[in-house]
Amino acid sequence: MADVTSPTSNDLDLLCINTIRSLSMDAVQKANSGHPGAPMGLAPAAYTLWTRILKHNPSNPSWFNRDRFILSGGHASMLLYSMLYLTGYDLSLDDIKNFRQWGSKTPGHPEYRHTPGVETTTGPLGQGFANGVGMAMAERHLAACYNKQHNDIIDHYTYVICGDGDMMEGITSEAASLAGHLGLSKLICIYDDNKISIEGGTGITFTEDVAARFKSYNWHVQKVEDGNSVDAILKALKKAKAEKKRPSLIMLQTHIAYGSPNKQDSAEAHGAPLGEEEIRLTKKNLGCPADSAFCVPDGALLFCRKCIETGNKAESKWLKRFKSFKKEFPDLAAGLMDAINRKLPEGWDGGLPDFSVKDGAVATRSASGKILNALAGKVTSLIGGSADLAPSNNTIIKNSCDFQKDSYHGRNIRFGVREHAMGAILSGMALHRGVRPFGGTFLVFADYMRPSIRLAALMKLPVIYVFTHDSIAVGEDGPTHQPVEHVCSLRAIPGLTVIRPADANETKEAWRFALKCMEGPIALILSRQNLPVIERTGSNPASLLENGAYIISDSGSKPSLIIIATGSEVHIALEAAKSLTAKGVSVRVVSMPSQELFEKTREEYREEVLPAGIKNRITVEAGISTGWKRYAGEKGEMLGIDSFGASAPGGTLMKNYGFTADNIVQKAIKLLQS
Repeated sequence: MADVTSPTSNDLDLLCINTIRSLSMDAVQKANSGHPGAPMGLAPAAYTLWTRILKHNPSNPSWFNRDRFILSGGHASMLLYSMLYLTGYDLSLDDIKNFRQWGSKTPGHPEYRHTPGVETTTGPLGQGFANGVGMAMAERHLAACYNKQHNDIIDHYTYVICGDGDMMEGITSEAASLAGHLGLSKLICIYDDNKISIEGGTGITFTEDVAARFKSYNWHVQKVEDGNSVDAILKALKKAKAEKKRPSLIMLQTHIAYGSPNKQDSAEAHGAPLGEEEIRLTKKNLGCPADSAFCVPDGALLFCRKCIETGNKAESKWLKRFKSFKKEFPDLAAGLMDAINRKLPEGWDGGLPDFSVKDGAVATRSASGKILNALAGKVTSLIGGSADLAPSNNTIIKNSCDFQKDSYHGRNIRFGVREHAMGAILSGMALHRGVRPFGGTFLVFADYMRPSIRLAALMKLPVIYVFTHDSIAVGEDGPTHQPVEHVCSLRAIPGLTVIRPADANETKEAWRFALKCMEGPIALILSRQNLPVIERTGSNPASLLENGAYIISDSGSKPSLIIIATGSEVHIALEAAKSLTAKGVSVRVVSMPSQELFEKTREEYREEVLPAGIKNRITVEAGISTGWKRYAGEKGEMLGIDSFGASAPGGTLMKNYGFTADNIVQKAIKLLQS
């Protein structure tokens, strides 16, 4: 065990640091669950960063030009909660005592929107690291777009604390590689190199040279051998801030559960309470009141609370600078504030392309590209790209350049083949605010970014996902590239709105809705193949898509059959309805681009579209049938694909798997005769 009697910092520093350790031990013990080890080892680093370096204002956690802080290893949440409480955020000692309890402001892992001062929801390892890359990208973009030579109104850093688990996750490698390529010098990561994981020492699985790895990514790398030295940590942080061309990694050698006589440097201290007797011995070892739980010395609190005054002064200074900027550049300042507040500009959706039957068939991915470019011309905060699939996803903003280290003002982000990192980076950009991020890939690869999508939904972030090549109609690439279960899988994520438009005009309205939606991510599910532009009579997708489903065709006031379809199968359903009508069958066709939106509408509307009394129903979607029974009903039929596809032309596959008008007609006649 390290010698705790010879601190490498002054007495006041040590008092504050040990207060963080003590609070972390006590909160985990009272909850009888949690992770005390990392907060105890990282206490000196967090204390030094928050009180000496971090530009933040506890009185106003949302001050825009603040530095961002991310605890990527969210299991060490008591480290963050201790700092928030001690430095004066709206978090009380009672909140600390209520750690991990029902209704508390201190959940087991940090949650965005839930606890003041928490910048992002972390826990799944590597996510916070990648969020940090997104935040740093947003800062660089806004600085390039708005800063003037004599007035840098956007000027802040992103700090991340991560651990061995973060480093093992593939998403960290993806994000770090991109960050190094982009030269994000205002991204600084402290790596808690304590060499302990849940199963034991990291040597059982993790023996790579992390420093060499990050140097190869074009990161500035430093090693601090004494994780308890405030002076050494401070020196490393200042040196990292001085680096102007590369992101920085500070490899900090710490001791998990520092000060614990029997559990320091042990896997046991990672994710379990130390125990009352061990806590007593640890406090005695650290020079803390051994028999007093949740003890916060006045001196420690008084010193840490100086962050309130420092933060207020920093914000006031920035507000004066912004006032001067606003006076000199009123339009630019107004545009920045609108972007930060997610306010769409006047007439933002005017001039969107119209698509007519005479224009011929068009893939919804192609229509999406045209619509995106029309929107980007007015919504200048739109920024995004694809995971090396921009030409296929149609996600290029044509009137802008690439976002690169020499052109941070560019709005086209080249994510490379890094779907998972892309998802988390988009979330980081949305969390930062000031930009409206979007990202594209093939729908089948949504699986690679699912954890990031889930967290975006949990945080209610307005991120737009452009998922193209949406069914077996992908064709010759075969079943590895043909999504069948993916739309259903995405629909299972609470808070994610999935929209699968039927044609170019529904695609336009899907984008319009996506831009207006500020509470939760949107997944646009788009076709590779050309689809006919549907001629509508009596139905307007502009007013009805937001209801999630609407009547697109009705051959009688009392239909005897309802066909419910989405995306590329709607026009097939309409063909079938035409044939059935010719046979004397009264048919209603319902386009249902979004189950989520439909379920949010009033009950009367749902009954109007899908009357309960009409039992003869057929649902049609080129994906698994799971989830459609509630719309088909007990008697109804579900036309789906509950197997993998095959390698063949898309039209051949659609025919052989039964997605034809003739097959729907046959199913309908059989259903009506039953």
